[in-house]
Amino acid sequence: MLEPVTQVRILEASGARARRGDTPAAPDELPDLLLIERARAREERAIEALIRRYSRRMFRVARSVLLDEDAAESAVQDAYLAAFGDLNRYTPTGRFAAWLTRLAFNQARSPRASARSAPPVAPWQAGAAQAPAPAGAAADEAQERRELEDAIGGLPEVFRTVFVLRVVEGISGIETAASLGVHETTVRTRMYRAQRRLAPEMAGRVRAAPGFLELTPERLDRIVKRVLAQLPHGSMLTISASTP
Repeated sequence: MLEPVTQVRILEASGARARRGDTPAAPDELPDLLLIERARAREERAIEALIRRYSRRMFRVARSVLLDEDAAESAVQDAYLAAFGDLNRYTPTGRFAAWLTRLAFNQARSPRASARSAPPVAPWQAGAAQAPAPAGAAADEAQERRELEDAIGGLPEVFRTVFVLRVVEGISGIETAASLGVHETTVRTRMYRAQRRLAPEMAGRVRAAPGFLELTPERLDRIVKRVLAQLPHGSMLTISASTP
């Protein structure tokens, strides 16, 4: 994730490139600040680029709260509607990724999201019974994911969210604190307590597990489609949401 000053320099370089008549960059190659300005003007390609850039992190933090894939997907969708409904609430003094993640975290903890999330039979495994059983190496990977999900799903929520952002998503303690609306010291304390409750090798196993708590392409496409369909065109729509 780029710092605001770095993004401003890239914006200036993009403008110079445009004046020279160079081929314009694709939306997914542009910095956040430029995409945000275009998103304020309701440019769908810019909105889609931001959604695709940050949905995995938002999905993971929502799922760490709700322990349910479908409910987490809905929380992410609601967070995007809140964000793009009033982008003027975002100021470039903080990371856009942390702001979005905080919105997803708040949406996941809302009573509406909790009501949508029925208690799963086993932590993190909503829909697993309907999936066809894999074979061979795929079966071993699936078993490893289930064991990791059970272990992390057994943590208290306040420890689980920090562990997922720090270890699974791999972001810094400072950005985790901004994403959850807590002090960095609190993040360190919760991370320490989460690790004390887990096996010593758990962090390494999580990092090595392919597809762990991954947002599937199908879910991502569905989020993009639903958010773009529900956003109004023209003037901004203000949707109430907590600002990190």
